[in-house]
Amino acid sequence: MQNYQIQPVGFIQSPYKQKFAIPRQPRLVPQAKAKLVFCEDFSREEFIRGIEEFTHLWLLFRFHETADKGYSALVRPPRLGGNERKGVFATRATFRPNGIGMSAVKLEGVEYKNGQLALLLSGIDLLDGTPIIDIKPYLPYSDAMADASAGFADTRPETLMTVSFSEQAEQFIARQTRYPELKEFITNVLKQDPRPAYKKHKQQTQFYGMNLYEFNIRWQVDAEHNQVIEITRE
Repeated sequence: MQNYQIQPVGFIQSPYKQKFAIPRQPRLVPQAKAKLVFCEDFSREEFIRGIEEFTHLWLLFRFHETADKGYSALVRPPRLGGNERKGVFATRATFRPNGIGMSAVKLEGVEYKNGQLALLLSGIDLLDGTPIIDIKPYLPYSDAMADASAGFADTRPETLMTVSFSEQAEQFIARQTRYPELKEFITNVLKQDPRPAYKKHKQQTQFYGMNLYEFNIRWQVDAEHNQVIEITRE
């Protein structure tokens, strides 16, 4: 068997600082802004000339935080409540033989500062620091197949979760000016219900925390409602 070495072309700077709370598919949270910073060997305009003619891109990436944990032939998709096993190649699970993922994201622009080339993206579903191994334009006439079906994942995941903010959280959001969409971003992340599948049917109030950008966010879940209790800087 022949082995291949893959060199990253860049790395993602993402608001998601931990795996918990990352949407399970791209573009579910359009307010999730990120930057793809190119490695030195690829930080030249020639590599992306013409890319701004496209509105969306495919990113091929490495599941760098789970790649060393091996792979499984059978996995438990969250869409099935974690109760049913499917073949890994019939899912988008992270525990894959080569640890490669793909993500369709929106291209917001190109940035070139101090000799460093980057792509500005939105709708991202990638962990901060994710290595990108390739970039390809999204082609609507070819990539969007109107007659396609997607088995157990045929519809967009929806929940009945609602979200409110404590007075402290509201004031914190109002004081910060760097992220004008912060409240909407947090709201849409929590509406995805990032809890593990086995936690979603428990009746008692549950408390969670996550890191988005440089913020530490604490919230509680009671039935189908999330309340953001506190937001602080890390």
